Amino acid sequence: MGNTTSSALSKEILEDLKLSTIFSETEISQWYENFQKQCPTGRITPEEFEQIYSRFFPDSDAKSYARHVFRSFDTNDDGTLDFKEYIIALHMTSTGKTTRKLEWAFSLFDVDKNGYINKTEVTEICQAIFKLIPKEDQSKLPGDENTPEKRANKLWSYFEKKDNERLAEGEFIQGVTQNENAMRLIHYEPIKG
Repeated sequence: MGNTTSSALSKEILEDLKLSTIFSETEISQWYENFQKQCPTGRITPEEFEQIYSRFFPDSDAKSYARHVFRSFDTNDDGTLDFKEYIIALHMTSTGKTTRKLEWAFSLFDVDKNGYINKTEVTEICQAIFKLIPKEDQSKLPGDENTPEKRANKLWSYFEKKDNERLAEGEFIQGVTQNENAMRLIHYEPIKG
């Protein structure tokens, strides 16, 4: 009997998640049960997160991308994700409204968490995204984005910045919003069909 209290989701976290995501109370509770099973400690490690993430990308190497996603959601920098951070991660990567999604994308690209993005960071994330793309799909990519470097150059060009300049969050969101292609380049959507 003693463990019932620890396995119940606190009301305030539940309310909070209902407000900040599109998930229903039932969905959140269901995920919480699974979360308890998979992560009895209540914490997800980067390794566990990589495993969960790899299921979404069975044909590719999702490790480095998962690690960046993990970093961007580990908001208190303690090296683990708690249930709330995890649900918000699911929400942002799967559905999220565009602005929120772009705020998240910014934190994904801000590798050193200093509040700005530079071209090196963009290249690093493009390399991670590239590993998500199955080999046979890589060969179908347009000539100006068929390597991580080309993809990074193309993406960077939308922001009209010099290679040594840096990009603030507002500029990033504006640049991506104004360019259909930029939106496509900041993440990887598996090719349908």
